[in-house]
Amino acid sequence: MGAVGIVAVSHSLRLAEAAQELAAQMVPGAAVPIALAAGAGTDADGSPILGTDATRVAEAIDELAGTCDGVLVLMDLGSAVMSAEFALELRASDVPVRLASAPFVEGLLAAAVTAAQGASLDEVAAEANGALVAKSAQLEDEQQTPAAAPTPAAPRADGEVVRTVVVRNPAGVHARPAAMIGQAAQGAPLRLRLLPEGEPVPAASMMRLLAFGARRGDEVELEGERGAVERVAALFDDGFGEMDGAPSAPEVPSVPEAPSTPATAAAQSPAAVLDLGSTLHGLGVSPGVAVAPVAQLGEAIAEPAATDEVPEDRREAEAARLAPAAAEVGAALRADAARSEGETAQILEATALLAADPEFAAAASARVRAEGVSAARAVWDEAEEQARLLRDLGGRMAERVADVRSVRDRLVARLTGADVPGIPDRAEPFVLVARDLAPAETAALGRSRCVALVTEEGGPTSHTAILARALGIPAVVGAAGATSIPAETVVLVDGEGGIVQLDPPEQQRATASEEPPAFDGRGELADGTPVALRANVGGAADARAAAAAHAQGIGLFRTEFCFLDRAAEPTVTEQVAAYRGVLAPFAGRTVVVRTLDAGSDKPLPFATAADEENPALGVRGLRVAVAHPALLSHQLTAIADAAAQEGAEVEVMAPMVATVDEARDFVAACRAAGIARAGIMIETPAAALLSAEMLAVVDFVSLGTNDLTQYTMAADRLSAPLGALNDPWQPAVLRLIGAVGAAGRARGKPVGVCGEAGGDPAIAPVLVGLGVTSLSMTARSLAHVAARLRTVTAEECRRAADAALGASTAVEARAAVAAALG
Repeated sequence: MGAVGIVAVSHSLRLAEAAQELAAQMVPGAAVPIALAAGAGTDADGSPILGTDATRVAEAIDELAGTCDGVLVLMDLGSAVMSAEFALELRASDVPVRLASAPFVEGLLAAAVTAAQGASLDEVAAEANGALVAKSAQLEDEQQTPAAAPTPAAPRADGEVVRTVVVRNPAGVHARPAAMIGQAAQGAPLRLRLLPEGEPVPAASMMRLLAFGARRGDEVELEGERGAVERVAALFDDGFGEMDGAPSAPEVPSVPEAPSTPATAAAQSPAAVLDLGSTLHGLGVSPGVAVAPVAQLGEAIAEPAATDEVPEDRREAEAARLAPAAAEVGAALRADAARSEGETAQILEATALLAADPEFAAAASARVRAEGVSAARAVWDEAEEQARLLRDLGGRMAERVADVRSVRDRLVARLTGADVPGIPDRAEPFVLVARDLAPAETAALGRSRCVALVTEEGGPTSHTAILARALGIPAVVGAAGATSIPAETVVLVDGEGGIVQLDPPEQQRATASEEPPAFDGRGELADGTPVALRANVGGAADARAAAAAHAQGIGLFRTEFCFLDRAAEPTVTEQVAAYRGVLAPFAGRTVVVRTLDAGSDKPLPFATAADEENPALGVRGLRVAVAHPALLSHQLTAIADAAAQEGAEVEVMAPMVATVDEARDFVAACRAAGIARAGIMIETPAAALLSAEMLAVVDFVSLGTNDLTQYTMAADRLSAPLGALNDPWQPAVLRLIGAVGAAGRARGKPVGVCGEAGGDPAIAPVLVGLGVTSLSMTARSLAHVAARLRTVTAEECRRAADAALGASTAVEARAAVAAALG
């Protein structure tokens, strides 16, 4: 046995590591055992998450118990103390343990030095607790012992309560959650504080909430009127309804706003980069290809003069102009939201709340009174301060800078009588090029002749990207030098490859400009071989759009929409009503229903753990149903009931299957519920490699190429730096798809594709050649895929598939297929 070991419990792993390194330098050559129980892992960007975990503290104590006579536990603050106390109940060892009230860094240094001298646990604890005495004497502070009693907290108003919640949604508290918090508070006094040391932020302030900086895993303290606290706590508990789709996914790095230097300025100048025929590269955020002349966003709002001082006797009147202007801007944005729907409406509502933020208006008014600047200048300066805070937060928060500047420009325009920059009003199709776009501007694209969008800034989770995808127009963001493209220059925009080509050759222009005929409901090859073309839907509105586009059924019905935004499982009756809305437009046709795909980026408070360390590889999909069998039983009952009432030909499949036993048990559950056809998603390499055995027990399979690709290539599909790996053209992925297709042919059973690859006209012939019998996609992709398949025969598809399988890289696979198809 040794002497005394030390466990350092901190919210920050970086802080703990730095303190440990400092302590080691105090005792060179001595081996003082120090175990760290710090932080709460990392987020999707690899950034450390602040937090503590009692289980990790207990494990650290037990780790030292085998070699130490006693263990001293040092904590930084707040919930670290509670974690340490709880750890004493969880530990498996019986070594003596002392929890020290010492200052974290100074206490760790003092404890390490004393323990290195062979002191007892009591002596080490005493030295740690007295660690501030030397500093106090140096600074001539008042005597520090005995310690002063803590200052009591300020009394709360009658009826106010405090509750601590955890941020569960992957993207944290960004614009949409901030708007939901403000709406849920309903005007009641409510403050949020990021633990452990954040400043209180009023729920009424959209600007302050945007800069709040709360990320997944952070603890947030809610304080205020009981009803408001409970309503907002419920939003945190169910993840703000952001557990489905790319926009709520884990954060993706945005394209940084690089400082301008002479070198970069020269490199991005029109003379150096933007010669005709040159190509700009950015991040493709909305697929598709378009060719049209460039049109620039309207002239930017001029920065108000900072030198015009408002006389003191007029400052109050000048400040009073702000609130009415903000109200008018907010009303105009809400009117735009009312004319929109879906994500567009939600984002515009959030922007309207930014404009109406009382804290922002109050801060700008205070600038007018204190500094004597005009109301317009005060708005400009206050907005820049808020934009700076968001930029400093980085990631998704940095992408909200465009939203703040949009509100700024609209307020300044209202105050000065200037025109707000807007989308060009042109009769001919155009490609819009801008530094960045705000939600109100992007929403207006749907009412214009804009056929593609290119911006110099922004990222994959910016509102520009989200709305471009919703509108179905190709978009490239982060294309440095784009605003230097001369107006009317014809450009080709590839929204998948992230390419902007200036003055492309005529042949490319003609190919990209061709619009295929509307899909007529018959998916087939040039030789008449049928290939069912179906739609991916996530709700009744999607189903109606798919039916209007003549989809040959639904290839992927995502059922999560009626489970999200809920604190408890929906009843069977509620599920039946929700499913009937999707099945009704497809009465008599095939609808492939995917059972609840909870977990990973779609946690549910009633079914999944909030603190799973690696949820993408954890309890998700069918694994949730195994843990909660009633959840699956209720859902299958509801699906069967809804199908019977609407007369749809329902097939049901389970997500995230890895073993044959899982597949067999799922089929049995479907049969018990009266569902005749049951299948599985092929999303794991294990399922693909076992496809022959899987097809022996199921009626069909469907390839989820997004997940299959990310799991095969070990690359997060929402990570921009790993975009080249998340490519269905990767030979490893194609060979797995080929193995599944071959198994389907051998068994005579259907093999579908419902991932994004299913809507890609370029790879569609390859998939068919690999043995895929149906493709499912967004409704807007049906015409393009149908047109491509009608140019090739079954033999040509097989030849293309063989060429792709023989390639060793994704680039070679594309080239080989192009050569094989002439």
